[in-house]
Amino acid sequence: MNVLQKVRETFWSTNVWLPPNTTWADIAPGSHPDVNHADYRDLVWPLPMALVVMLVRYALERFWIAPIGKSLGIRSSRSKKAANIPLLEQAYEASNKINHKKLTEMAKHLDMTERQIERWWRLRRAQDKPSTLTKFCENTWRCIYYTYSFVFGLIVLWDKSWLWDVKNCWYGYPHQSITSDIWWYYMISMSFYWSLTVTQFFDVKRKDFWQMFIHHMVTLMLMSFSWVCNLHRVGSLVLLVHDCADIFLEAAKLTKYANYQKLCDIIFAIFTVVWIITRLGFYPRIIYSSSVEAPRILPMFPAYYIFNGLLSMLLLLHIIWTYMILKIVIDSLHKGLMSGDIRSSDSEDISQSSENIQTTVNGNIMDKSTGNHIKRKKANKN
Repeated sequence: MNVLQKVRETFWSTNVWLPPNTTWADIAPGSHPDVNHADYRDLVWPLPMALVVMLVRYALERFWIAPIGKSLGIRSSRSKKAANIPLLEQAYEASNKINHKKLTEMAKHLDMTERQIERWWRLRRAQDKPSTLTKFCENTWRCIYYTYSFVFGLIVLWDKSWLWDVKNCWYGYPHQSITSDIWWYYMISMSFYWSLTVTQFFDVKRKDFWQMFIHHMVTLMLMSFSWVCNLHRVGSLVLLVHDCADIFLEAAKLTKYANYQKLCDIIFAIFTVVWIITRLGFYPRIIYSSSVEAPRILPMFPAYYIFNGLLSMLLLLHIIWTYMILKIVIDSLHKGLMSGDIRSSDSEDISQSSENIQTTVNGNIMDKSTGNHIKRKKANKN
């Protein structure tokens, strides 16, 4: 028990988390009659609130979003099932990618043509994909949440001085009061990310599953530590900046699933502009304030460098994601339509008729997973 106590005291050392000459007792609730400090015990509230968020999502998707999707003609059924061939099923379970060597071996062993195996493999992969309606419901829910979160955050912060001048995030720190609206904004945001952490295991699986899982956990850690250290002002600004563009990203995807391609293109164009303005315009302004203005106002301490380093790393990710988005925009201008979700895990998001396993190149079929070429068989003429 003494060891745990020592570890706890070392981890939560005031020399790390608080400005010089400040103790935890100095920022405890009730320590100052004119300041309502954040209470670390409130961080337990987002856990039961996350259950409420998941229940609200379930009710909306089942009784409102899904019926709307069906009325728009969105498919609720999955693709045709592949035939039950034990050897192919065993190979698929081992790896859902197929190369030329494996294809040739299985064709000889099963007395099937390579084309038949390729077709079975495509059906089997499509069988594992969620229906378009499922993806439509998921994206609509997220679009609804981000819209609510951004509007609520804007209402909450509209009369706050730090929304209009970021330097006010640092004046008077760490003795800055938590108002009831900021409390709800933080707690609901954290409950949403807790719900995402759980439902991610049941939602549409994407290529960046574990990256997004880590992203959610890091977000929760940053929000929790900023709450404990009373850095809620800059935290609320970061939340507001990030919610705005996500509205249009989710809206673009759900309109694509509903086959409103022109509307999808327009919304994606708006998303691109909003993303660049918020993620590469407003957000760097916050980084500038935390990196240049804050040291002029506050005495620095280790936790400041930790938070600021993580915020700066997030800016680097924004730059990388912006590059990916602009690639999609350029590709869209060439093709005349929005290419798909940059986080897509399947080919349906890019084109309903495209096949992830093969593409035509100079009269050959190239396996995208290996780069090997399979000679195209000439069609027999009657």
